[in-house]
Amino acid sequence: MAFYENVFIARQDISTTQVEALVAQFSEIIKGQGGEVTKTEQWGLRNLAYRIKKNKKGHYVLMNIQASGNAVAELERNMRIHEDILRYLTIRVEKLEEGQSAMLLNKDRGERGERSERGFGDRGFGGGRGGFGGDRDRGDRGDRGGDRGDRGGERRPRFEREETAAAPESA
Repeated sequence: MAFYENVFIARQDISTTQVEALVAQFSEIIKGQGGEVTKTEQWGLRNLAYRIKKNKKGHYVLMNIQASGNAVAELERNMRIHEDILRYLTIRVEKLEEGQSAMLLNKDRGERGERSERGFGDRGFGGGRGGFGGDRDRGDRGDRGGDRGDRGGERRPRFEREETAAAPESA
């Protein structure tokens, strides 16, 4: 039997108990085909990157599965038919991860987590200038190399010509 990770997104307007019922229903499908669901994680109601079937949010669920390819095919067929499932993805993996997934570890870290007071660590994204480095010290810029034409003063030619031909001498 192979190892699989399955993530599915359920509609935003169903309750958490209905999501648990979906997980139980999909687990029964896997068990009926001779496989087993080793771990399930509910990541909660999260924002979607774009609207899917008029939903802006969705309930995310991860299931670690040890089953045959036929059992996974049957699971995906049922997910495709079910009206509460917006998207699903099943990936075959070499081994199943122990403990919490990265999504739950980030959720446990908290909303702001280990970020600094500015909100973006030391990357320099602050206020001003569209939010990119407006509060950093730019230091002395020194002389910028002459006049700029429209700023007054004498305008220097861009290229200086060298006079190669001698001027005619007057007799």
